[in-house]
Amino acid sequence: MKVHHLNCGSMRPAGGKLLDGEPGLLRRSELVAHCLLVETGDSLALVDTGFGAQAVARPGEWLGRPFMAMVGARVEAAETAVAQIKALGLDPADVRHIVMTHLDVDHAGGLADFPNAVVHVRAEEHQAATAPANAAEKNRYRAAQFTHSPLWSTYDETGEPWFGFDAVRSLKGLPEEILLVPLPGHTRGHTGVAVDTGDGWLLHAGDAYFFHGQLDPVAPSCPPGLTAFQNIVQTLRKPRLENLARLRELVREHADDVKVFSAHSPVELAALRR
Repeated sequence: MKVHHLNCGSMRPAGGKLLDGEPGLLRRSELVAHCLLVETGDSLALVDTGFGAQAVARPGEWLGRPFMAMVGARVEAAETAVAQIKALGLDPADVRHIVMTHLDVDHAGGLADFPNAVVHVRAEEHQAATAPANAAEKNRYRAAQFTHSPLWSTYDETGEPWFGFDAVRSLKGLPEEILLVPLPGHTRGHTGVAVDTGDGWLLHAGDAYFFHGQLDPVAPSCPPGLTAFQNIVQTLRKPRLENLARLRELVREHADDVKVFSAHSPVELAALRR
C-alpha cells in the first residue's frame, strides 16, 4: 500500500528550548499534525484528519480560542487534508475510511470534510468524546466537530498480540494490513494505528509521546516544557507511561521491522517524508 505523510495542522507554541531542546527561549517552536493518507487499492483511508477545512472558515468556533492561543495554531487552507489529497491528484470523495488515534480537537477537525467516510475509533474514545463522563473530558473535545453525525465504527478491547502489544485488531472494511494498537493514557480510548506498507510496518502512535527523543533506546529525553504538557493533558498516567516504555522497547527490539512516530514531531515527519 502506498502511504503519504501529511501535515494537516501547523502549530507554533511559545517556549523555544523548553519545547524542542534547541537553543533560545524567546522564540516559537514547531509542532505538526502528522496524518497518513493510505492508498488501499480501491479507495483511500486517512489516519487522523488534523484541523480540517472548517477551521479555516471559522477557527475560533471549530478549534476553540484557548487551544489556538496555547499551541499557536496556524490555520492554512493548503494544509487541510482535502487540499493535500487534491494536490496529489486524488479525489477526496474516495476517502471511505478514517482511522482515529483519538478525537482531540487537532486530530478530529477534518472529520466533517469526509461525511461519507466510516470513522474507526475505540469504543472508549467514542464514549469520552460524545458522552463525556466528567468536565475534563467535556472540555477537551469539540462537540461542533461531530454535529455532522459521523459514521462511527467502534471497537472494544478484543484482539491479538502484535510486537509485544495486546488486543491489536484489524478493522471492518479495511485490509488486514491496517491495525488498531491500543495505547491508552493520553485519553482513555487513545490508540496507535499500524500500517503494513509491504516494506515494513509504520506505527502512528498518536499522542502516546510528543518528542522524538523519548523513544531513544539508549538515552531517552524530552524537553521539560513538553514533559509538563504531557502530564497536564494525560487522562491515565500509569497506562501512558507503561505504553511509552513498550514503544521504547519496540524501537529497541524491532527498529528494522517497525517505524514508530508520533503525531506532533516535525523531526519525525521530515525523516519519514525523506
